[in-house]
Amino acid sequence: MPRWLLPENIADVLPSEARAIEDLRRRLLDLYRSFGYELVMPPLLEHIESLLTGSGRELGLRTFKLVDQLSGRTLGLRADMTPQVARIDAHLLNRMGVARLCYAGSVLHARAAGIFATREPLQVGAEIYGHAGMEADLEVIELMLASLAAAGVGGVRLDLCHVGVAPALLAMDPSLDAAEIHAGLQRKDRPALEEALAGTEPIAREALLELTGLYGEASGPHSVLARARAVLPSLAAVDAALDELDRLVGSPMWARFPQVELSVDLADLRGYQYHTGVTFAAYVDAMPNAVARGGRYDDIGQAFGRARPATGFSLELRELASLARAEEPGRAIRAPWSEDAALAARIAALRAAGEIVVRVLPGHEHEQQEFACDRELELKGGVWELRTIAPAK
Repeated sequence: MPRWLLPENIADVLPSEARAIEDLRRRLLDLYRSFGYELVMPPLLEHIESLLTGSGRELGLRTFKLVDQLSGRTLGLRADMTPQVARIDAHLLNRMGVARLCYAGSVLHARAAGIFATREPLQVGAEIYGHAGMEADLEVIELMLASLAAAGVGGVRLDLCHVGVAPALLAMDPSLDAAEIHAGLQRKDRPALEEALAGTEPIAREALLELTGLYGEASGPHSVLARARAVLPSLAAVDAALDELDRLVGSPMWARFPQVELSVDLADLRGYQYHTGVTFAAYVDAMPNAVARGGRYDDIGQAFGRARPATGFSLELRELASLARAEEPGRAIRAPWSEDAALAARIAALRAAGEIVVRVLPGHEHEQQEFACDRELELKGGVWELRTIAPAK
């Protein structure tokens, strides 16, 4: 095997793609700053018990593990930055009021999320800590939709869910295997669920089977929420979850996003092991999986000494950048190679003004460049002047 081959689902990022990714990363972080979010940069690896706190079995399976040669303890390479940001809020910042934090960085997955998915996603996200009300959920959803708009993504479908429904139904029969039922619901595999629920308490059985079909319109007389109230048992936790979704769907905020198709899917239970309330996922036609996900996870900071209300979202920057319209190469200025001090000063002034100036090395005057040089510096009467380059015919 050639030694330069990369591991499966790991790839280099070449100049044009890297430029698109980096431009989008800067736009998103500037967007989050305009909303009042502060940037944090957690480390790439931590002690495994800290990295996986409150995150559930699924994240543990995706986490690379290694032994620290200094301490002998097991370390993990982060597969998700949310637990790290929760640790920063709970243990390091230790603020009493609201904290708005954002992040951007690589994560590593021991197992790829899909056949063509990278095992080195570039994760970007934002979180609000310290507010339990729906105002925080609405703000992070608004910011997530603004992120997709900043990337030039249109035709978004936003699925809402509430992880309080399924556990309330499962609690009606403690003998049920919660992990098996959640997996069947997530796949909407009714035959498998019927088999797993054989002999179960009848009301719980029928309600859990009904969840597989409770997806679709978010509002109106035939909405998912209206159907859910008709077919699900009236349990306090179920009613409270449906009430929260009703309030969210009825928010005036949606009038600002007429291009977003709002729907509800009560079986979309990814991340149920650490989510505690409303969850949401954004889909676009060009991607088979969600392009962004988020939700409420109020208990994740408990192991760090402070269980604060929390909600947020994250997205994969490479996937999002690939959806954007390809941009033209950056406009640049070509300059000849010379040690002339006047030329060096002119180049420095142009670069300081924001221009890209490419110095052409001797013998490489006709080579292809990443940048589109539409002007060049030319010596005229002892002065280095800009000259427009006529486009090639």
